[in-house]
Amino acid sequence: MDLNLKDKVVIVTGGSKGIGNGICNVLATEGAIPVIVGRNRENVMDAVKKMEDDGNQSYYAFAELTDPEQCKLAVERTVEKFGRIDGLVNNAGVNDGVGLENGSHEDFIQSINKNLTHYFMMAKYVLPELKKSKGAIVNIGSKTSVTGQGGTSGYASANGGRNALTREWALELLPHSIRVNAVIVAECYTPLYDRWIKTLPDPEERLAEINSKIPLENRMTTAEEIANMVAFLLSSKSSHTTGQLIFIDGGYVHLDRAL
Repeated sequence: MDLNLKDKVVIVTGGSKGIGNGICNVLATEGAIPVIVGRNRENVMDAVKKMEDDGNQSYYAFAELTDPEQCKLAVERTVEKFGRIDGLVNNAGVNDGVGLENGSHEDFIQSINKNLTHYFMMAKYVLPELKKSKGAIVNIGSKTSVTGQGGTSGYASANGGRNALTREWALELLPHSIRVNAVIVAECYTPLYDRWIKTLPDPEERLAEINSKIPLENRMTTAEEIANMVAFLLSSKSSHTTGQLIFIDGGYVHLDRAL
């Protein structure tokens, strides 16, 4: 299926690694121009080079996403280069383990800034361009309860906030024909996930246990499977889909674990 994404300019935060990089690669293969926004210059440039070596277009902007001014500058850089923005994928974030018992007020606020505030800021700054292009926003989220990974008050709150903003923005932006959806991920083996599971006493046993609880094929969702849904939601093929929280998780959240 041709998703009609050729030459569409799509900003992807955290697009140099993991799920974000999977999204960029699929978009580039579809002929879109993914713009990676991230802070690690080496990782960003490596990702851009790989896409270009594969014969695809891409671009980048360096930004510390917890800084609103840097978010704004990243959007401005993109507009200066291409004169348009057709889509935004809010993806960057990290489970920093900020819990209720051991977390502080400062830790909690910092966690929200790492995982939610920049979703708002990036959307705010791209909005004028999306009004022109009648573009789309896709927010990447996670299940709000992250069991087995320590205290997650900050991360869980941020994910709940992403879901709420998705539906709020979908409603607010109806007059501009801007669609807003979220892709919710349960278990995907990213570099951050690998780093976490290696801190456990028996990583292989724990990984096997997690996989056993994923109903469809007892395996984790791949970054490409998530990226395929994101590409569809950004495309005109999903022209009447908005305000949806779409779970790409092999039935992990909604199916009976007794299966």
